[in-house]
Amino acid sequence: MSGRSAYDLAVMGGGSGGVAAALAAARLGLRVVVVERGAMFGGTATQGGVNCWEAGVGGTGVPFDIYRRVQRDCPAAIGVYSIGRHFAWQDGWHWPHDLEKVNFPGGEHLIDHGRRYTDSLRRHPGCNVVPDEHWKREHWHGVSFLPQAMADTVAAMLEETGNVDFRLGSAIGTVSSRSRRIESVRLSDGSALRASAWVDACAGRLCDAAGCETLQGVDPKERFDEPSAPQASSDRLNAVSLIYKIDPGYPEAVEPLPDDVPAEGCWWADHFPPMSCVQYPDMGRHCNMLPTMEGAEFSKLGEQAAYEECRRRVKAHWHFVQHHWPEFRTYRMTWIAPMLGIREQLRVVCERMLTEHDVRRGFSQQRDPDIIALADHALDRHGAGGGCQELNEPYGVPFPCLVPKGGWVNLLVAGRSAGFSSIAASSCRLSRTMMQLGQAVGTAAALAQKNRLTLPEVAPDALRDALRKQHVQLEWPMSAALTEHVRAENKETTSDQSIEAPPNGAPDG
Repeated sequence: MSGRSAYDLAVMGGGSGGVAAALAAARLGLRVVVVERGAMFGGTATQGGVNCWEAGVGGTGVPFDIYRRVQRDCPAAIGVYSIGRHFAWQDGWHWPHDLEKVNFPGGEHLIDHGRRYTDSLRRHPGCNVVPDEHWKREHWHGVSFLPQAMADTVAAMLEETGNVDFRLGSAIGTVSSRSRRIESVRLSDGSALRASAWVDACAGRLCDAAGCETLQGVDPKERFDEPSAPQASSDRLNAVSLIYKIDPGYPEAVEPLPDDVPAEGCWWADHFPPMSCVQYPDMGRHCNMLPTMEGAEFSKLGEQAAYEECRRRVKAHWHFVQHHWPEFRTYRMTWIAPMLGIREQLRVVCERMLTEHDVRRGFSQQRDPDIIALADHALDRHGAGGGCQELNEPYGVPFPCLVPKGGWVNLLVAGRSAGFSSIAASSCRLSRTMMQLGQAVGTAAALAQKNRLTLPEVAPDALRDALRKQHVQLEWPMSAALTEHVRAENKETTSDQSIEAPPNGAPDG
């Protein structure tokens, strides 16, 4: 739908951060427009094929609202998963030389009807705990969903507010600003938008076009004095993925390769990579070869050429999987995501930059009075160096990390392009965390309008109080009242101490 040309809030980008910003603001009475260059809402989480929410704290508020709505309207389209087979936990083999001994080509995640949403709300193992196989099987659970059902549900929830217009299939053209205030944006379809406030939920493109300072690639040690940072900067980016879906129920066969895919195997690396294989509620599977393309090659090729090359690679990868693991010969590749899963692009320099210091320090040691979201995913650079390092506890994201530096009065950032160092961004990048950022900026925009403030002037206490009323987790461990809300609304009866009690007596924030 589309309507007026002037709004209270314009959200540029309809991915996880953008839809949460729009929903929060619209529920609080703002007139909102969402501009999304794709054909559906959800961004990486739908069009990008990352059709799952990994385990992690903070998935209350808008993420839980959306989960509950999909569960109500399309119960066969969403479910909670547990870990199945994993090649790393099988002895006596070496990838890729002993493939005949490997029982699965990577990691498997299966729908588990005995698990509930609350089981997905923790990743960190706790102080001095090694997250071994037993611990991960017990504590790591996520949410898997069909992308069209998720996108349709989000669109319905936005439309039901009566305050949201959609501009799908449109992108940012030119930006007009004055005195550190964005006044209007001309879109790729030639139309112009005016708004009192703006949210960049489009990978930093709005901020970049407006002239904000941005970063890209690996930050040098001198920038944030992070212990794991290299001495020199580089343009090395987190790897990208092209995800494909396979469905069961076909006659046993290995699908033939297309003419444009070489038969000799993996031409871009020494060997085929393993994959994360997540079961959908419809029993199909989401296959994510890790990675499909290194970040540097993606930057060199550009998005369109990189996508075409990745399509060839996933065809070759699927052929490899079917050839070596006969159980997959009754499956067929039925869908390739229409866009790449991009983990890292521009990052906006904000009034506060989240760094490795914050992530490793953890929530119990943070002293920020303006935390608006929690996260606990590992520091995981996916091929850009540093490995995957689990955290001892969650950490908080302060609101100034969403405020572009330089005195911008009506512009906020929601998404992976927020004020993160490259190391912090390797942790703070998952869909439900981005929704938390979006919910915070949408709420801040409503408070700013109500109290006639600029966006940076919104009082932290007022913003945090408003977020708590929307059932956003701002304390760790989760309060008893919020725990009860999630369980009651999701009709859960099982006891789950993992989201209530901190390990080893860590203090309640």
